[in-house]
Amino acid sequence: MTVCGASTTRVWSAAIITLAFAVLARVIRGVSTSGAIAGAVICFLLYSSAGPGAFAALISVFVLTWITTRIGYQQKQALGTAEKREGRTAAQVLANLSVAALCAVLSALSNRPAFLLAAVAALGEAAADTVSSEIGQASSRQARLITTWELVSAGTDGGITFAGTSAGAAAAAGVAAVSVFTRLIPWSGLLIVLLAAVAGTLIDSLLGALLERKHVLNNDAVNFLSTLCAAMIALVLA
Repeated sequence: MTVCGASTTRVWSAAIITLAFAVLARVIRGVSTSGAIAGAVICFLLYSSAGPGAFAALISVFVLTWITTRIGYQQKQALGTAEKREGRTAAQVLANLSVAALCAVLSALSNRPAFLLAAVAALGEAAADTVSSEIGQASSRQARLITTWELVSAGTDGGITFAGTSAGAAAAAGVAAVSVFTRLIPWSGLLIVLLAAVAGTLIDSLLGALLERKHVLNNDAVNFLSTLCAAMIALVLA
């Protein structure tokens, strides 16, 4: 018996693992209560649609963002950009991860592996964006605006740093590598995912500089569009 392309066994496994993951994420304050609920939905969809490899990729995103959020926390507080101690909210979780979950579901329903590349690219972009931002703010008090290259305060929408950009690319590579080693995607898809994730991160910075600074879009909207762009780029490259 299958449920939306997933076996009943996988669905039950997804439910159990999702519950454990959501509770752990809340206990260590990676997410707020609403964030834990949203994360549980995302986790269930990823696991039930794409299997343990997708869950491993999600875990890698969570670990990378959880660790880097806490690096240089006092400096980020001084800049006024530190993440709230209770963790990320439902809106933040959905903005960063809903595209990946949708791609995983589409892969299961259509049996098209390209959607798995898109899902991993979206996860890689989410990790790269957060890691680049957190490391950039922790390592420097200044950044370069991506559109004009002028010096701005670290944490400014659209601001990038060498350390942050490098760390973000490494995070995207890490998520892609986990996805390959768990056989979620083939080795041939590694470069596609990496390129799409990094491109999505640069798009995030552009949207931040052009639209978020002018209050046309908020940060959640920018994050959602950036992961969507990463997924679409992966589909085109595939």
